[in-house]
Amino acid sequence: MEKLISEHYPSNTDGRLKHSRRDYGKRIQAPRLIKYADDFVILCEELGPIEHCKSLVENWLREIGLELHPSKTRIVHTLQEHNDQKPGFNFLGFEIRQFKVGKHQSGSFNGKKLGFKTIIQPSKESIDRHYQTLKATCIKHRALSAGALISNINPIIRGWCNYQSPWHASKSFSKAKDLLWKRLWRWAKRRHPKKKLPWIKKKYFGTKQRRWAFVYRTKEAEYRLLYHSDFPKSIKWIQVKGGKSPFDGDELYWSRRIGDKYKTYDPQKARLLKRQKGQCEHCGLSFNPDDIIEKHHLKSKVKGGSNADKNLILVHLYCHDQIHA
Repeated sequence: MEKLISEHYPSNTDGRLKHSRRDYGKRIQAPRLIKYADDFVILCEELGPIEHCKSLVENWLREIGLELHPSKTRIVHTLQEHNDQKPGFNFLGFEIRQFKVGKHQSGSFNGKKLGFKTIIQPSKESIDRHYQTLKATCIKHRALSAGALISNINPIIRGWCNYQSPWHASKSFSKAKDLLWKRLWRWAKRRHPKKKLPWIKKKYFGTKQRRWAFVYRTKEAEYRLLYHSDFPKSIKWIQVKGGKSPFDGDELYWSRRIGDKYKTYDPQKARLLKRQKGQCEHCGLSFNPDDIIEKHHLKSKVKGGSNADKNLILVHLYCHDQIHA
């Protein structure tokens, strides 16, 4: 599908559509396909290429016995209403939309103010699904202790927040935290219907740092429920190259991206590649897939150096020879 669109709309090296000034009176970006599993979106600055790409995709899918889902297929504008449809769209649990702003908050491209700002945040449906999962967990474990409840809820919060962390998620995290707190307060009152509210508050809520944190106390330690607001927001990330897969065997590329989380025969080498951002510590050049990469001990083993990460760097084979020459 990606090749089909690029063949009909070839781009220059800067991603601009070839002959776009002749056809549209200005230079525009070539249509871009962004996909994940069976979900995808096609972006372009002009309506004509979008409508044409839709027909291309429909014909391509028809040849392999598939079709676009009518209710999930929409042509929308990210800033203005189009065919009575609200601006923006949902994709993979996110709401992607642009908002008109003043010049001091406006996004820019090539030094030119755009007059709008792109906001990507968790969709309302995603927040609701997350809360329903938390709610179902509280109901399912209402007979267990607070410690057991915390151990079941924390992984859910951690997974959802890590997934949403690259985006503008502050308000969404705050909303999810408030909804969960109300659910936990009801959970606590139900367990002790004859106790007064100050007693319930003292038993289940409050730490030295946070007055209303949900906690489970033992003689040895204190376990706290994670806050959604504990997690970072707006983390920048680098897009995976088109055609790349963790199963393609490109150890250099995936080690540089995710370190020893990439399952390889040498996890330490993967960690060092990520730490060095795929570059040789001796010459500063990036490693190529065909390069022979050597581990070099900063303090030699003869002098008592260890094989710990802090005592190792990765270098090219010829750089390693130069170091020991």
